[in-house]
Amino acid sequence: MHVHGKGRQFFLAAGSLLGWLAVILQFYLILVNRTASVPETILRYFSFFTVLTNILLTLCFSCLLLNPDSAWGGFFSKPSVLTAVTVYMCVVGIVYNLMLRFLWSPKGLQWITDELLHVVNPLLFLSFWIMYVSKAGLKWKHTFYWLPYPVIYIVFILFRGAFSGFYPYPFSDAGHLGYAHVLRNCTKMILIFFFISLLFVFIGKSLEKSRKRVVAAGE
Repeated sequence: MHVHGKGRQFFLAAGSLLGWLAVILQFYLILVNRTASVPETILRYFSFFTVLTNILLTLCFSCLLLNPDSAWGGFFSKPSVLTAVTVYMCVVGIVYNLMLRFLWSPKGLQWITDELLHVVNPLLFLSFWIMYVSKAGLKWKHTFYWLPYPVIYIVFILFRGAFSGFYPYPFSDAGHLGYAHVLRNCTKMILIFFFISLLFVFIGKSLEKSRKRVVAAGE
């Protein structure tokens, strides 16, 4: 059963539009400003966790908006899946704004794209989760189900970097920092994912208890 309130539909439409805008603009900009061949640049584009996760957000919003009764719509409707995407997007926003924002100063279209990818879209999805995602059924064990995505991503960029020499983020640059340092950094990142996942399950359970108390009081 899908709820088609106007507010929810607005979030889905805005999220789809801004999501596609951000990932397409970033693809255009990375091609225009490329320092490597086109095939290598495209691989680099898909090597950024920010890009992959914003694509995930965009697919989620688009499926729920355009075809919620499809198999993909059903998958993205699950509270555990929506909470996982929220966790990933929050990590994108937190890591960028606390660790990476001060490493460069994008201008013009790149600044707009960066703000969409790292601020607007994470806040939009977080707001959607708070207001429209059911918190019933969230379990502590879900936090372990959400870890393979960042773990596989880390393995991928380290494996690819070993052959290409390209590492998308400074804390993953094994060529510069060495593998021991990078592995420590990656372990810290996984712990951040796990902690934020636990936090969202806690918040979800707390909100669900509050909702049930309100419903009980109104009966």
